[in-house]
Amino acid sequence: MSDDGVREPRTPHVHVSSTMEDVAAAAGVSRTSVSRVMLGQKKVSEETRRRVFAAAEHLGYVPNVLASELASRGTSTVGLLLRDASNPAYGLLFTRLQEAAHAADLTLVTMTINADDQGRRQVAGLHRLMGLRVAGLIVATGGVTSHQLEPFHSQIPIIRAGRPETTSLIHAVSYDEVHAGRSLAHCVADAGHREVAVLATAEDVSFPEYVRSTTMAATLVGRGVEVISVPLGDDAHDGVGAAVALARDGRVGAIMCPSDLRQLQVLRALAAVGLTAPADVSVSGCDGVLPGADLLGLTTYRIPVEELAVRTVARMSDLLSQEPTPGVVAERLRGALVRGRTVGPPSPRKAS
Repeated sequence: MSDDGVREPRTPHVHVSSTMEDVAAAAGVSRTSVSRVMLGQKKVSEETRRRVFAAAEHLGYVPNVLASELASRGTSTVGLLLRDASNPAYGLLFTRLQEAAHAADLTLVTMTINADDQGRRQVAGLHRLMGLRVAGLIVATGGVTSHQLEPFHSQIPIIRAGRPETTSLIHAVSYDEVHAGRSLAHCVADAGHREVAVLATAEDVSFPEYVRSTTMAATLVGRGVEVISVPLGDDAHDGVGAAVALARDGRVGAIMCPSDLRQLQVLRALAAVGLTAPADVSVSGCDGVLPGADLLGLTTYRIPVEELAVRTVARMSDLLSQEPTPGVVAERLRGALVRGRTVGPPSPRKAS
């Protein structure tokens, strides 16, 4: 009670030197049970979990999860390097990976990187995750090359999530980007288009988008379609503006984009010059996870994010087991074409 008669809030009985053994003794459980509770594992009862948390709160105990795992030679903390989480595809993947990891009793320590210089910041992020003594690494970014990952391969289990792997050394569960590119190209060609602009992402900017772009262009050429490749440089709007100019001048009847975010940029730029899709020009994208894509009627390709997350975590769990499955993981998961309203027959509009 304070001098003015007001009851003061109750505080925990803090022991600065409290240990996991102290919590175990106070809760009447084993040290292993305390460790499992603190790591969020499911191998304890709700009653045990309640008693451990109550004891920890009373003692003011703050767990050092990484140190605990190292001491017990545990393997439940995995580093996750994620490309820009503001991108809907990566944001959804992050959520699904977290859910899958929780179900598998794994803890993810995550770093996200946005702008980068040829993957250098992302590689630095991997080194920082390694410094946390994680048991494995999940690399969910298209901006790190196979060559950049190889030094980590010999030190720790590492698996790509999303990007197709170009070597036989690195484990990968990826989207089938070739199938995505072909499916979209056939959709546009089947609509009757014979002059198409393809927005092309550089390989060192986003390898998945690079594969999509090159596959779309090659498939269209194989169908007898004239393709104008429009590079997407550091300022993506420059490429978008060039593609819209081609449509405005009547040189192309369709614009194919390597992602739905690019597709939205194109649709906005078209609207700014008085053009609409598909009445004046057809537009396609890729990813299919953009919130509201169905309401907008986007023609796109839906990548299997949920399946990828589950398969990636399952593979990582296997790699961390005492007897991992031999061989290099190389899974490619197919999505599905979404026939929206932004691709239609060529417009009869003549160039002015």
